[in-house]
Amino acid sequence: MTTPAIITVAITGAVPTKSDNPAVPVTPEEQIASAVECFEAGATVCHVHVRDDEQQPSADPARYAAVRDGIREACPQMVVQMSTGARGRSAEERFSCLELRPEMASLATGSVNFPGRIYDNAPDLVERAATRMRDLGIKPEIEVFDFAMLYAAADLARRGLLVTPAHVQLVMGIKNALPAREPLVDTFVSELADVLPGATWTCAAIGRHQLDANRWALARGGHVRTGLEDNIYFEKGRLAASNAELVSRLAKVCWEHGRHPAAPGETRSLLRLPVPANP
Repeated sequence: MTTPAIITVAITGAVPTKSDNPAVPVTPEEQIASAVECFEAGATVCHVHVRDDEQQPSADPARYAAVRDGIREACPQMVVQMSTGARGRSAEERFSCLELRPEMASLATGSVNFPGRIYDNAPDLVERAATRMRDLGIKPEIEVFDFAMLYAAADLARRGLLVTPAHVQLVMGIKNALPAREPLVDTFVSELADVLPGATWTCAAIGRHQLDANRWALARGGHVRTGLEDNIYFEKGRLAASNAELVSRLAKVCWEHGRHPAAPGETRSLLRLPVPANP
């Protein structure tokens, strides 16, 4: 008997544009269509960034609402996870999407050096964001770019600012942060069990490391992420035709590892999310 693996698809991100890959969805209409295709291919969580008319990162709540509402109408069982990432957005703007009460939102619990800039998440900002998510009933996806962020999340949980069991994503392959190395996954899994027992987890990696990270996670009982935010290529020298193409491949990889793509109900059960009233 196989066990379920939640497939998250990060459809857009804050960096790639259509000049990098024409398949990157940047308008709400394109994002909704891409999410629906990915749901049909096996993804049950959609990680959403929105863009402005010039394809630059945006925090416009109206755009977030349009994408969320469009996905909800077309495939209400899909979990929409809104990004609170910092690229191109102020601290105040980043968390404005929380007022829409999405089912999930990302939360990085510390700062890290990215190439050319600092991804700044000051302790008071993290605490305020975590508290707001708790109060609004939003499940955070804790983003771990280095292990200090894992221990910071555990501290939030101890202080009642993070509802447990948590969901944690290990992010690998970004320069100056955690490299994409398989032994680090074992360290992460061991430490996660110790400091946040019962947590669900996903492993994501950037660029050519994406598929390796998927396999490492599947072999260890974790969950997986794919999408054009993390990797615009399907294979070396060939751009991905769509987010759905990447999801379809990952669904097959799940079966190769004795896992199956989690169904919507399985995903919600694993993440402790309610089933929509009228799916």
